Amino acid sequence: MGRYHRGVQAADEPVTILTVAREAGVSKTTASDALRGSGRVSEATRAAVAQVAERLGYVPNGSARHLRKASTGTIGLHVPEVLTRSSYYMSFVFGVVEAAARHDYDVTLITSGQRRSRPPRVDGLVLGDPLGGDPVVESLMATGLPTVSCERFPGDRQADGVVWSEHAAMLSRLLDHLRESGSVRPALIVAGDESDWAASVHRGYLDWCAANGVAPLVRRVSFDATGDEVRSATRTLLSSPGADDVPLDALVCAPAGAAAEVAPLLREAGVDVLLASCVDNAGTRQADPPITAIDLRPKEAGASCAELLFELLSGAAPVGTERVHPIELAVRTSTRRRG
Repeated sequence: MGRYHRGVQAADEPVTILTVAREAGVSKTTASDALRGSGRVSEATRAAVAQVAERLGYVPNGSARHLRKASTGTIGLHVPEVLTRSSYYMSFVFGVVEAAARHDYDVTLITSGQRRSRPPRVDGLVLGDPLGGDPVVESLMATGLPTVSCERFPGDRQADGVVWSEHAAMLSRLLDHLRESGSVRPALIVAGDESDWAASVHRGYLDWCAANGVAPLVRRVSFDATGDEVRSATRTLLSSPGADDVPLDALVCAPAGAAAEVAPLLREAGVDVLLASCVDNAGTRQADPPITAIDLRPKEAGASCAELLFELLSGAAPVGTERVHPIELAVRTSTRRRG
């Protein structure tokens, strides 16, 4: 007797595409096309083959599938090296990895500290908040690999797809909230314009000040500003003469972690200043008092970037596709209304 009898498979027989084809009563090619969603296969046949595959516990061979498609089965993920220490980065990476896993892909991490002599062996790239002037980003974008960036690249090249957020509009919303809470002179600590995110935050602040007749009060810090640098910027702002003798009464900190760093300084100085952050994290949520912050939803952003890359790879999305990633304002005690 053969190894099959009345649709029963031998216990030691691995379930392959041929197993599924025999059980479904179709050719190997038809079974393969049905499960991949390709070829001229009727919907009834697709459904029947899928049902058999599920019943038998058939798991496609990922390596073989990628080989047939001339694919590496891997995508690359690049983030600025300064972000690798942040909780935002970790959440963003998890989002990319989880989305890649759903497509049976692995993820190779590339940082700006790695200078490569050849293009990475990947099918495409996700660039997390790429910085202008970063030579590694420039070289990656010159490889010709399909590329998706989280926020626009502030350089000469542009990615094939972009996932971006309306940071300027959200900053305006945050400043409106501060005004409703009694602020008349909000100040901003922000990184330089080498990041599209930081440039958008800065632009949103300046536009809001112009629209509301407020004299801007800004202090620039480096993209990877230390706690000491942020505290020094805060002291400078606190000692700056206000327009018409109106001192700052609210402080918006753009760099991740900056607001939590300056909160103790504000308490020690005994100043009545509303405090908000442009990046939400555990530090803002657990501060005393909790700090109002913009939730950038980094895990969802990472997943959205990966999904767009896979759509570019499959041809489901055209080059030049842009998608808006929604962000949220979390209002907390640090900006409560003044009496």
